[in-house]
Amino acid sequence: MSDRSHFRGFSTRAIHHGYDPLAHHGALNPPVHLTSTFVFDSVATGAARFAGTEEGYIYGRVGNPTVTVLEKRLADLEGGEAGLATSSGMGAITAVLWTLLGAGDEVVADRTLYGCTFGLLEHHMPKFGVTTRFADLTEIETLRAAIGPKTRLVITETPSNPNMRVVDIAAVAEVCRAAGVMLVVDNTYCTPYLQRPLELGADIVVHSATKYLGGHGDLLAGAVIASKELVDRFRFVGVKELNGACISAFDAFLVLRGLKTLALRMDRHCATASRLAAELEAHPAVARVHYPGLDSHPQKALAARQMRAMGGMIALELKGGLEAGRVFMDAVELATRAVSLGDAETLVQHPASMTHSTYAPEERAKHGFTDGLVRLSVGLEDHDDIRDDLFRALDRAGAG
Repeated sequence: MSDRSHFRGFSTRAIHHGYDPLAHHGALNPPVHLTSTFVFDSVATGAARFAGTEEGYIYGRVGNPTVTVLEKRLADLEGGEAGLATSSGMGAITAVLWTLLGAGDEVVADRTLYGCTFGLLEHHMPKFGVTTRFADLTEIETLRAAIGPKTRLVITETPSNPNMRVVDIAAVAEVCRAAGVMLVVDNTYCTPYLQRPLELGADIVVHSATKYLGGHGDLLAGAVIASKELVDRFRFVGVKELNGACISAFDAFLVLRGLKTLALRMDRHCATASRLAAELEAHPAVARVHYPGLDSHPQKALAARQMRAMGGMIALELKGGLEAGRVFMDAVELATRAVSLGDAETLVQHPASMTHSTYAPEERAKHGFTDGLVRLSVGLEDHDDIRDDLFRALDRAGAG
């Protein structure tokens, strides 16, 4: 039991990696270390740990034994050298950006991003002298043209939130390497079970672990996975000195619990979403469904190459536009009107007025999604029950 290096399967590693019960009094699950600070056996030990010449814990903002298990497990699942767990997805993103960027630097970002990521890059980073060029990263020549001498980072999501565009990670990574800039990929929608950006050439992966990794809608957490050298900088600069976004030991414990069922849950999310996407596309009230598994999706072949399955997120546009979307959302009964995603419950939300309200109306049009777009996070309920609920609501929206 003490040598677990032979475990290779994804689910096996998600359950076992980085923890040996026999080294912790036989406790099946990693203990939750509820402490803010750690004791040194001598002044020399404390000095060595602060200097980085000796391994060990110093203070809860920098590390915790429960958190360490989570960080090792996430890094292993993503195929990275090291991981950093944070208090939220935005904590992970700011730890990366604030560590690596300074006044005068530029970022190239895909034209469609999560609303708070867009707000950070477009409205707040310029206050500190950092500018962002938004470009359509599904077009490689557009990316090449956007990268300039001051570019330090390229950042993308794939599939994108909320309109499910798919970016070719390997192709983007090749351009970034040639230009000497780092590639950051937000892998929240896919998790490492469906997609591993580091294996495709990305330098840094970020997650909102609040979503599928946690999986139960009962925690806030984030993660960064990269080389050990980068993760050390994100930990000791980005979190320790800049944003303070450290995860609690108990939230780390909850994410570890979620990882144990990640593969099972993602298989169910994906299977149900795939069926629903095809069914929704045929409904007379629906103008368009955005889902990488549909033949109508322009990057279906690319998604099939870099993703194990097509995910649990669906975006749809109704023929009646924004007002039809409101009627539809108010009419659902089983689906829950709420932001976030990746929970056991099916969640429905309106990006233009909720998660992406940081975009002005003209920005939403420019960045590739409409005011009438509705986003579904397909849950773990029975397929027929979700379908019937959505179709009843669509019937009402279409009749309006």
